Amino acid sequence: MTTEELIDLRTSIIEGINHDALEIIDELDALSKKDIIRKIKSYLTVMLIHLIKNQVEGRLTNSWAASIRNSVREIQDLNLRPNKTSYYFKKDEWGEVIAQVIEAAIRDASVETLDVNCSPFQLK
Repeated sequence: MTTEELIDLRTSIIEGINHDALEIIDELDALSKKDIIRKIKSYLTVMLIHLIKNQVEGRLTNSWAASIRNSVREIQDLNLRPNKTSYYFKKDEWGEVIAQVIEAAIRDASVETLDVNCSPFQLK
């Protein structure tokens, strides 16, 4: 939330312009949700990179395992809405979310695998 948005919100409330205040709150809520979803996708991508490397190389390093555990914890924490009763992504939506980030994960994993000549196409 920027200082300007806070000033606008305060002014709208003081002046009794509830419609404007609610509009500002809705915009801030949308920005917050977008940021959380972006963070979840980022952690999901990191987790998938390490899982792909594990599958390709047939090994799991301690740092990969720690990164996977950390990503899972962060995703669980971020996905739980502040009301603690609902989620940004529900169980039936994870397939779609993974589909959105898998290409980037494959591309990044292809650079990090032991076989430096492994292309993203080969990893698929």
